[in-house]
Amino acid sequence: MSIMDEAAPKTQYSQPAERCQPKWTALVDDWLKAVHAVLWRPTCVLCGSAGVEHRDLCAPCEMDFPVNLSCCRACAHPLADSGHALRLCGACLRKPAYFDASFAPYRYLYPIDRLIQRLKYGGRLSIGRVLGELFAQRVLAARARLPELLIPVPLAMGRFRARGYNQAIELAQHVAQRTGIELRADIALRTRETQEQASLKRKQRRRNVRGAFSVVRDLPRRHIAIFDDVMTTGSTANELARVLRRAGAERIEVWTIARAGR
Repeated sequence: MSIMDEAAPKTQYSQPAERCQPKWTALVDDWLKAVHAVLWRPTCVLCGSAGVEHRDLCAPCEMDFPVNLSCCRACAHPLADSGHALRLCGACLRKPAYFDASFAPYRYLYPIDRLIQRLKYGGRLSIGRVLGELFAQRVLAARARLPELLIPVPLAMGRFRARGYNQAIELAQHVAQRTGIELRADIALRTRETQEQASLKRKQRRRNVRGAFSVVRDLPRRHIAIFDDVMTTGSTANELARVLRRAGAERIEVWTIARAGR
């Protein structure tokens, strides 16, 4: 154990003990879902009708989800379809970020925005399971090579205590279960309280999160995905990527459920 590990403070959602039979995790999870489907029928989190595929979402509502098909390969910002798969937006051309790529399967529009708001501010943790599983399904279909480590964006401790949970972790744990990527919520720490990003303009967001994160444990892997619910300007993810890069990360991706337009 390194000095960094010994001195590391407790962070949100302490890491669980190693499972004695990790290879059975997905199998047991599928079995439990099958039992749950028999005893409690899945119900759509949007319209209340019957869900499909053991998921609390119906097919018509899922078809309404705004898919982020054409986007910047670096920050996933929605772009007009130009027919080029590998393209960058103007902001990434002017000032490259500390992360290498992003994946955001949906745009932050109705009804995705409504679901994320209910998860984030309304305590609807069941939505985290629905969105997390959908994300995992899409990223497995889109990526041949996956990151080795999943790091959810940490909340400030005051906001974590008030809310009672971190929505990024609630989402990421379902992605980790489906993809097999190691989830670590104890590596990065938000070192100070910051103002809610949603209320700030672009330049204010960058200043707001500057110096707000630190890495408190050694990185066990070098290919990392930062996970969050939404990316708007990318300021939060970029600041966390900066400190992870300094800690030794070699390739950093940003994974979010949705991407908002600037």
